[in-house]
Amino acid sequence: MTATILVVDDEPDLEALVLQKFRKQIREGTISFVFAHDGLEALQSIEQHPHVDLLVADINMPRMDGLSLLARLQEQEDKKSTIIVSAYGDMSNIRTAMNRGAFDFLTKPIDFADLETTIQKTLRHIEELREARRRQAEAERAHASLSRYFSPELAKRLAAGDEGNDMQVRWRDIAVIFTDITGFTSLVESADPDVLAELLHEYVGGLTDVVFAHEGTVAKVIGDAIQVLFNAPGDQPDYADRAIACAQALDQWAEAFRARWKTKGVDFGVTRIGVHAGPALVGNFGGDRFFDYTAYGDTINTAARLEAANKALGTRICVSDAVARAAQGFTGRPVGDLVLRGRSEPLRAHEPLSAAEFDAPARELYTTAFAKLQSDAAAAMPSFAALVGMHPDDPLASYHLKRLLNGGKGTEMKLD
Repeated sequence: MTATILVVDDEPDLEALVLQKFRKQIREGTISFVFAHDGLEALQSIEQHPHVDLLVADINMPRMDGLSLLARLQEQEDKKSTIIVSAYGDMSNIRTAMNRGAFDFLTKPIDFADLETTIQKTLRHIEELREARRRQAEAERAHASLSRYFSPELAKRLAAGDEGNDMQVRWRDIAVIFTDITGFTSLVESADPDVLAELLHEYVGGLTDVVFAHEGTVAKVIGDAIQVLFNAPGDQPDYADRAIACAQALDQWAEAFRARWKTKGVDFGVTRIGVHAGPALVGNFGGDRFFDYTAYGDTINTAARLEAANKALGTRICVSDAVARAAQGFTGRPVGDLVLRGRSEPLRAHEPLSAAEFDAPARELYTTAFAKLQSDAAAAMPSFAALVGMHPDDPLASYHLKRLLNGGKGTEMKLD
């Protein structure tokens, strides 16, 4: 690449001397020169040749001297590196030049060997600056892209390359959250487009903020559905606890969001949430051209099935026994052994509860009734009937009672 140097000096014979002394570099295409006779002409030349890499400028010139030119150059967005040439050799001018941003200085009469050395040193400095800016720009672009998926702190580390090979596709144990909204298709068909856009913008943004607060990774946003990963890409030893806590926080935020929009006359559906833990194939599946950090495998499918199971159960959150057992001090109540669509073996599921809900008498009554359900359906029916009588707003208790009334037995339930 050819470096372009602007020489600013009013000496009439300097241009010929420079072209003569640097004829080899000019012939080889490593350096080209542009000339100006004072500071004003130099500024005009920069406008005509914005690719100028370096200035070599005298101090004592008509109309605008070298020090004034330096001051003007510092006001520009693209600050040019400058070598100042002084016929005086006095420290006052040199100090002023350096304070105004000069990279280096030379004294007259010019020693052309010294000029060549100083030019090469300055060009190396310019190239280092450009490389640093290029890397910073790349990091900023990477951070902007990664911030769509990862919490701010993790995005910074990934953009800086601090996470090693965590973007590569590989098997790892993770926890997955899957969310969806009831009746969203009907809402899309009936809502005003502007209202729908505002709804989704606020909804997805709010859920993402909750996920990032728990340091989760947003792997996919598909319309109203969101897929969240924990223990990926970075290691999180407490990933099961994070996933369950995040699911409960998502539920609280979504319910508040739904209530807020209901006051505006918009009937936004319930957000259903499924949580599961297990091995999955995780990484950037986008190749070199696209970024698509996501996960595949039965663990992901199971989380999606658990989300869908909420519809039949009447619950809003359904978590697998795998993630509940992996969490420290899980508080919740058993849902039952679900035979999910596409699976032959039953999967024990739970509904997570807050500490207050877990300590409430209703939870103890439910636990007692569920224990009877495992051994004696006839004994479980009056227990669930009494529970529903006291708490008619408990959809899970109502579900079990209806199932028993329809001849259901045990804790195993096949869901479509």
